[in-house]
Amino acid sequence: MTRRRAALLVRSAGLAGLVVLLEVLCRMGAIDALTIIPPSEMAAAMAEQLASGDVLASVRQTFLTVALALVLAVTLGTLGGALLHATPRLRRVLDPLLASYYSVPTFIFYPFLVALLGLSMAPLVALGVMSAAPAMVISTLAGLDGVPRVLFKAARVQRLGRVRTLWLVVLPAAMPRLFSGLKLAMSYALIGVIAGEFILSGSGLGYAISYAYQSFDNRAMYGLMLFVLLAAVSVNGLLYAWEGTLARRRAGG
Repeated sequence: MTRRRAALLVRSAGLAGLVVLLEVLCRMGAIDALTIIPPSEMAAAMAEQLASGDVLASVRQTFLTVALALVLAVTLGTLGGALLHATPRLRRVLDPLLASYYSVPTFIFYPFLVALLGLSMAPLVALGVMSAAPAMVISTLAGLDGVPRVLFKAARVQRLGRVRTLWLVVLPAAMPRLFSGLKLAMSYALIGVIAGEFILSGSGLGYAISYAYQSFDNRAMYGLMLFVLLAAVSVNGLLYAWEGTLARRRAGG
């Protein structure tokens, strides 16, 4: 068994143990039902809501918004990181801003974005991009900084052009950092979009969770929260597996 797989099994076992402990405490009455419901009831509520079809429109809207925000954030973040890496003076100016960017919650700009872009999907996409793009910029910079100079010398010896050097040398060397940025960008885009829906939007999963909370419908609220959590974990798991596959291919090559 590889170290990577052993760590995954340990984390899975620890998480399963916490879920079982929470179930027992809730069933014993040690945790008030008004505070949190048992995980089994959360799962049942999630299944009921998905089977009824009441939340499918919200699911489609939220995931479409997150996907658009993620694509824009990854594209703009990667290009922005490459630009900063190529212009050291500009990077020295912006480095302090990037380092302190996440000290301010980006969703506070949502009212301004609504006033600027109107009540539509656009403010939520913009909020997701604002949340996710800096993580991609930072990861791109770290990845490009980590490319050994000897690889560029080898590319010049082989007379590779700029495009082939980028494709055959730079991207494979920077890929671990880029994947880290992609995973962070996905998480931040999801957080930004759902936070925006929770605050002011009239639709989407964030709004559905907010509505259930204000209606004191704990069962619906925790069912939706569990669905968002499982969706985020599943996507991260797929990215994690894809990253491992690429790493094994790179090692084999």
